[in-house]
Amino acid sequence: MSGFVFHLPTAVLRGSDALKPYYTRLTEGLASRGFAVRLVPHERETLLATVAADDDFHIVDHGAERHSRVLNTGIAYVYPFWNLDPWGIRALSSLAEKPFDHKKIDMEAAADFANRLRKRWMHTRKSRYEQPRRTIAVPTGCIAVFLQSESHRDLMETCHLTLRQMVKALLVRDDPRAIVIKPHPLDPDPATLRFLARIADRDARVRITQGNIHDILAAASICVTINSAVGVEAMMHGVPVVLCGKSDFHHCAVTVQTSEGMAAGIAQAEATDWPHDAFLYWYFGLNCLNAGKPRLVDDFLERVAAAGFVPS
Repeated sequence: MSGFVFHLPTAVLRGSDALKPYYTRLTEGLASRGFAVRLVPHERETLLATVAADDDFHIVDHGAERHSRVLNTGIAYVYPFWNLDPWGIRALSSLAEKPFDHKKIDMEAAADFANRLRKRWMHTRKSRYEQPRRTIAVPTGCIAVFLQSESHRDLMETCHLTLRQMVKALLVRDDPRAIVIKPHPLDPDPATLRFLARIADRDARVRITQGNIHDILAAASICVTINSAVGVEAMMHGVPVVLCGKSDFHHCAVTVQTSEGMAAGIAQAEATDWPHDAFLYWYFGLNCLNAGKPRLVDDFLERVAAAGFVPS
C-alpha cells in the first residue's frame, strides 16, 4: 500500500529540534485516516533515488526537487502559511510562473484577508524574525533597504544583484531622500557591518538601523530588497517594492536585474498603483496551505490529488 513519506531535518528526527505543528497536524491527521506515514531524514543528495525506490508520495521540507511524486514544503514568508509546491519553496516555487490577474479577484474577500494579515503582523509590529519592541524614529519618505545573508544557499541561487551591488546602485542615484538600511538579524558576516559603516561615514543620506521592520515601513516611500519576506510586509503597509532577485511574489513589485536599472525600477514602482490586497489574498489565501485551518489535511490531500497521485 502506498502512503506518505515526510523528509524532515535530521535534528527534528533526533529530537533536538521540535516538530513544527504543521507537520504534527498533517502526519497525525493522515495516520488517523488510515494512510501509512513515514518520517525520514532530508538528504538532498540521495532524495530522488529514495523516491524512485518506492511508490509513496514524498513531502520534502525546504526542498527544491521536481518529481511526479514530490511536493516541496516550507514556511511561505509568514505564519501560518506554507508552500506545498512541485518546484520548491518561496523564491523557487512554481508561483513565480503562475499568472496573477487582480481583476479576477474577489476584492471584498481580498480586503478582509489583507486586513487580518495586517492585524496579525503589522499592528502587533511582529515579523518572521524577532523584532525590537522599542519604537524608533525613521525619516518620513525614506528609501527602506532590507538586507539578507548572502551565506544562505537559496539567496545565492536567486539574486540578480549582490547585497553590495544593490546598495551601491542606490547610492549613485541623485536622490536626496534618506536611505535607511536594516541588516539581516541572522547575517553572520562582520564584513557586511564594516561595509555599511564605511558607506554611512561617506554618505549623509545613509542610516543604519536594527529597528523594528514595521517602524521603518510605516515611514518609507519605497522598499528595496533582494527577495526578502519584508517585501510581503511592505505590501501590508501599502509600500511599493523593488526586488533585486528572483521571487515568487514579483507579480506585485518591480524586479531590477542590473545596477543600471535601479533608477528606472524605483521610478516605475513609485508610479504604479499596486493591487496589494488582491495579491496578498491570491498568494497566501488561494495558493498556500494555512496550517491553522481545521481542514488542513483536506487541503493537503487536494494538492496531492492535483499532482496526479491517488494513494492506493
